[in-house]
Amino acid sequence: METARKRPGKAPKVAVAAAVLAPLTLTACGGAAASGTESPNTLTIQDYYDEAQDPIYHSCARGTGVSIEISHVAGPGLIPKVLQQSSSRTLPDVLMLDNPDVQQIAESGALSPLSDYGVTGEGILPAVVKAGTYAGKLYGLAPAVNTLSIFYNKDLFRQAGITTPPATWAELRATAKRLTGQGRYGFAMSTVNTYEGTWQFLPFMWGNGGTEQDITTPPTVQAVQFLLDLQNDGSMSRSSIIWSQDDVIDQFIAGKAAMVVNGPWQLPALREQRDLDWGVFTIPKRDPSQTTVAPLGGEVFTVPRTGNQAKMAKAGQFVKCLVSPDRQLQSAQVKQMVPANPDVAARAAEQDPALAPFVTTVRTARSRTALLGPDWPQAATKIYNAVQIALTGKAAPAEALRQAQGEQ
Repeated sequence: METARKRPGKAPKVAVAAAVLAPLTLTACGGAAASGTESPNTLTIQDYYDEAQDPIYHSCARGTGVSIEISHVAGPGLIPKVLQQSSSRTLPDVLMLDNPDVQQIAESGALSPLSDYGVTGEGILPAVVKAGTYAGKLYGLAPAVNTLSIFYNKDLFRQAGITTPPATWAELRATAKRLTGQGRYGFAMSTVNTYEGTWQFLPFMWGNGGTEQDITTPPTVQAVQFLLDLQNDGSMSRSSIIWSQDDVIDQFIAGKAAMVVNGPWQLPALREQRDLDWGVFTIPKRDPSQTTVAPLGGEVFTVPRTGNQAKMAKAGQFVKCLVSPDRQLQSAQVKQMVPANPDVAARAAEQDPALAPFVTTVRTARSRTALLGPDWPQAATKIYNAVQIALTGKAAPAEALRQAQGEQ
């Protein structure tokens, strides 16, 4: 979902009959309307971005030798529109999808494998390739991706005599408790009962060895208990169950939270705060021997099956351009994301040190659909329901997870 500040978690499953939001169509290079063009050298592109992405599209259009017509659709309306277009055989030539949606759309048969156009995942992080893969075939690639880290208030750390960001859960809990007071929480995150809540919980669950295949295992129980401990300490607000990621960053900017879980899409908003001295560190692990494992966010570009083989071939070359190293770096700069190629990502971190923790985390990040494929949404729902049950005191963590696991 793309808003003023991007929220990566949203529902991949939507009924075909769902309401469809009409897109804003922008015409480039003199083409016809996106839904009706028949010109073999004009490609239609559909996404939920804004016009900031358009220069990258135009650059690849010139390199591919085509004209383009760009349709920006409101985030919640993209998947309903895609399902409607698939049914009516009016899909665009190039389609952007949030990476968890690839499984659903590829399963429907609406996408063509990128290998048909000589596009591979060579040089791209394996997790990024996995995110765009369904049934062993690559259907989408992301030029740049995002994940989660923790922003912290450097002034508050200095005032408390804390010189090093926490690296373990125990250190995070102690630091949060030390920073709590005077109308301020030491730690904040979103545990809302939507996919955003699951997205923010995953680094604690996955990094501790928990799995969405069975959320009742001890590692996931420990992760929920850790959040409950923070809440019981008074270090994390009970309002986290209704806070979105944007609400969380607003708490941070207002000085009401000393540390917050969030993503690189918040960097522009933070840089506008001249009186706020902030930094970023990777999400701590329960045990120092563990590896940080956070969810992989970001959008992939695909080539729908439109029936026009010539245009599909051109669309394949267009996507190949979008995921080239130069365009990756450009996309990362425009969207405040991490390039999908590790070498390009390292360059981005050199140019923007605030991005470095996210670059580090992306190396071990995981696609949300990696294990369950199209069944991920059901697991995501169970996870955020379990966290809500525990944090609202309706059941202890282990029982909350058992109740949620049994949901159909």
